[in-house]
Amino acid sequence: MTSPLEMTPSAPLERLARYVDLDSAATTSASTAVLSAVRDFLPWYSSVHRGAGAKSQYSSARYEEAREAVVRFVGADPATHVALFPRNTTEALNLLAFRLGLTRDDVVLTTAVEHHANLLPWRRYARLRVVDVDQRGTFELADVATALERSPRPRVLAVTGGSNVTGWLPDLPAIAAAARERGVLVVVDGAQLVPHRAVDMAADGIDVLAFSGHKMHAPFGAGALVLPRRLLAEGEPFLVGGGAVKAVSFDEVVWADCPDRDDAGSPNVVGVVALAAAAEELCRDRAARRAHDDVLVRALDRELATVPGLRRLGSAAGDRLPVASFVLDGIPHGTVATRLADEYGIGVRSGCFCAHPYLTRLFGLTEDEVRQFHEDARADRLERLPGAVRASCNRDTRPADIAALGQALRTIAAGPARPRVPVPRPPR
Repeated sequence: MTSPLEMTPSAPLERLARYVDLDSAATTSASTAVLSAVRDFLPWYSSVHRGAGAKSQYSSARYEEAREAVVRFVGADPATHVALFPRNTTEALNLLAFRLGLTRDDVVLTTAVEHHANLLPWRRYARLRVVDVDQRGTFELADVATALERSPRPRVLAVTGGSNVTGWLPDLPAIAAAARERGVLVVVDGAQLVPHRAVDMAADGIDVLAFSGHKMHAPFGAGALVLPRRLLAEGEPFLVGGGAVKAVSFDEVVWADCPDRDDAGSPNVVGVVALAAAAEELCRDRAARRAHDDVLVRALDRELATVPGLRRLGSAAGDRLPVASFVLDGIPHGTVATRLADEYGIGVRSGCFCAHPYLTRLFGLTEDEVRQFHEDARADRLERLPGAVRASCNRDTRPADIAALGQALRTIAAGPARPRVPVPRPPR
């Protein structure tokens, strides 16, 4: 990874503060391996698929090699599955929801844990049926099975692989088996899961998987949607234009075959090269990365438990990703995040993390309180909106970073603000 940023704080502190990035559930910096792959490729960058020149031929080959590499990376079979390269998980799930040809008579079963990316696209085309959560912010396999049995039977089960709020990991193989036994398509939002865990779509019973490069150290604008080719064999693509067709007149369009049909325009070849490099890097030392994640989870649990007035959201038990959301009694979430950044050089996230329904349940809001939340949002009364602080880690996070977070939170909980520290600037 790149060197940590250093910043010179205001005179009263008289020390150097190292920037601590605890916001990787939102996005990650490019890794050294990814940067190297991009730099090596850039001199050869060209348009793909329709150029006769050497650069175009090379770029086309790298693009298609990346497609197969990403399919294999998540344990799917290139003979039956294909990878598309939307910008991110959100675009991937929007594309899928459109391409499935859902109607208002169709039901999509999802859960209260989901990021908005795995709620809003389905809500646009079909009816949602939601598996709710308990006080710990989790649900059981039996809850999913019951919802699957209700009539009408869902066409799709859309479930997160890992919560971006609490780090909770649903039992995907068991959930997928329950859905597939009933003929329900299993779609997994893998945005948080893929950077931290090996995924085997075939073994886990996952039909469709979406994830983002920017959460796995490849922030060059490419994500992935891995799905069965049969789902793309018919119908119009989500985006239309050059490359998606075989022939066009003013009266008729002959669409291209899969995957070209869903690849309109000039694709983000550089982003795809970066994504493939990140996938290759993640395949190395999986055991060591998993062990490091477990160390970070224990460190978060230990440090947050020592902060007076801190209330953790969700369950701090079982197998989890190194993600923790919390509130400090009497201190607005935005204030906590700002003070961590300004006074200690610690970057976290605050708000509802694009998971509003989940946060309202974790907070235990009543229906009237949820309505007030929405009224405040409409009126731009942002200071009144509920929210929490989220610390999230990646493979470059050190236990010392989490210790620094704990010390900072204990100080914030105990006393007034310290002088503002200048915002760090990248070195030139």
